Amino acid sequence: MQIHMKDLIAKGGNKVLKEELNVDELLNNQRDVLSAGPLHVSLEAAGEHGVVKVEGELSIDLKMACSRCLEPVSKHTVIPVSELFKPVAKLTPEEDVDGDEGDENEIIEVEGDKLDLSPYVEEALLLYLPFAPLCSAQCKGLCPSCGTDLNTGACGCSNEVIDPRFAALKDLFKD
Repeated sequence: MQIHMKDLIAKGGNKVLKEELNVDELLNNQRDVLSAGPLHVSLEAAGEHGVVKVEGELSIDLKMACSRCLEPVSKHTVIPVSELFKPVAKLTPEEDVDGDEGDENEIIEVEGDKLDLSPYVEEALLLYLPFAPLCSAQCKGLCPSCGTDLNTGACGCSNEVIDPRFAALKDLFKD
């Protein structure tokens, strides 16, 4: 997924990028991701005012483990993408002043003419993954004592929490 920045900026045209990427290797270390379909990339790059503006969306079908009950959860995820890129400017020492640049901090500087969008697409995907996926907001999870799925029924374990400092007093009034 490479684009030639100088051509886009000089001609002021658009380039549409539509691809499917295999992200199995990228998501290999994510323990909560059970399986993932291909990442569908639909981006449009446009050169304007000395920068390349890349906008569009990524979409992927994920199967993840619920963080409470460990049941598989299927989710279709759509990730919006909007980035600005510009070629690295060679500044003279007089021009190289660290000042308040405002929106300049949001523009990513790129060495050379070719811009590879793959790292930025992968970063967007990893940042957009849910931290704690849930099968539903009402998921009760697993019993911490016996491991029974509390969504299917109660387990019979005692939920009484006794402060260890007062554990000797619990039998004081028993007859």
